[in-house]
Amino acid sequence: MTTALLILGVVFTVLLLIGVPVSFCIGIGTLIALLTVTPTIDTALIVSAQRIASSLDNFTLVAIPLFILAGSLMNTGGIAHRLIDLAKALVGWLPGSLAHISVVANALFGAISGSAVASAATVGATLSPLQRKAGYNMPICAAANVAASPCGLLIPPSGALIVYSLISGGTPIDVLFVAGYIPGLMMGGAVMLWLAVLAARGDLPRDVRRYGLGESVQIFLRALPALAMIFIVMGGIVGGIFTATEAAGVAAFYTLLLSLAYRSLSLGNLLKGMLNAAVGTAVVMLMVGVSMTMSWLLASTGSVQALGNAIIELSSNPWVLLLLLNVLLLLLGTFLDITPGLLIFTPIFLPVAVKLGISPVHFGIIITFNLCIGLATPPVGSTLFVAARTAKVPLAALTRPLLPMFAFLILALGLVTFIPALSLWLPELLLGKTG
Repeated sequence: MTTALLILGVVFTVLLLIGVPVSFCIGIGTLIALLTVTPTIDTALIVSAQRIASSLDNFTLVAIPLFILAGSLMNTGGIAHRLIDLAKALVGWLPGSLAHISVVANALFGAISGSAVASAATVGATLSPLQRKAGYNMPICAAANVAASPCGLLIPPSGALIVYSLISGGTPIDVLFVAGYIPGLMMGGAVMLWLAVLAARGDLPRDVRRYGLGESVQIFLRALPALAMIFIVMGGIVGGIFTATEAAGVAAFYTLLLSLAYRSLSLGNLLKGMLNAAVGTAVVMLMVGVSMTMSWLLASTGSVQALGNAIIELSSNPWVLLLLLNVLLLLLGTFLDITPGLLIFTPIFLPVAVKLGISPVHFGIIITFNLCIGLATPPVGSTLFVAARTAKVPLAALTRPLLPMFAFLILALGLVTFIPALSLWLPELLLGKTG
């Protein structure tokens, strides 16, 4: 067991440091580690192939390509611009309004598209020219775009929470979805709180745009069809009308109809969206397959139990454990995207958390929140590069304005971690269950 775990860790780390894609790092590391428990390389290859195939034979996984397709179709201009206009109507009255608008727009568009990168790119490309023309500090605006873009991954429908549900052994997706609302809004609210501080001390223009009631209603009605997708999906899941997988199919079909109704979807864009969805699905499924094989190896060799016992020896206090876990995930999240992070760390830490009395739903929100922050942190933060490019600012210029935003995000993470009701109260209220 010790040999297999050591080989897996060393091979994974070395390959990751030299720039090998994470899925191949996991797959190659698992294959080499398998040689310690199988007689030949042929047996190791056969076992790996069988485990990958069997792990992907899961109906729940059908939701992933469908939600990816829905998000890809949502990237057509007609839908995105309506949501950004709604964000303007909601927070345009705040000092430093264009910076606040980027946060709200990220929450709205990210929740619907399910992609932090797509959200950062779309919102940044739309608002950056307006912010520059209005005299905004562009590094601050780009930093706000970076920090806010992942909050849509906590607000359902969320592909990340679907992955967690699968890898955690079947934590109810409907409960996870409902549990993500308050933490997701807190993530966006933390960024807006810091922007309010900046506006108050004069670091952001105090320009405001107040919309009249008639204009606000008109903007809301224009955005309502796009927002309706969230209500249809979540209403159907919470009401027991369809499963999360069926909801993903409804979301993809509804998005297609909506894009056609907005006349923003050409045949070329449709084919491009389907191709992007296919590529995105292939990347995620390969990651799921090799990660599930790694999890099986760790479980079958007793490595997970040994790691859990070693962690518990550090402290049997669940709050100390969660504090240590947050520190570790914040550090490791700087090198890993959210999907591989969930697939790698959930099988290791979830059994320990459950053993100490922590709800799997609460733990899922904690680990997802941590890895969402990691999307915005260097050196691998994917939204960081997108936001810098769309705002046309040097990457190094984002470091200073991002640091206080990270402090506010970590404060929000601490509240979510140590106040379980922030994750569990809404599922208990709406669904009558917390797991």
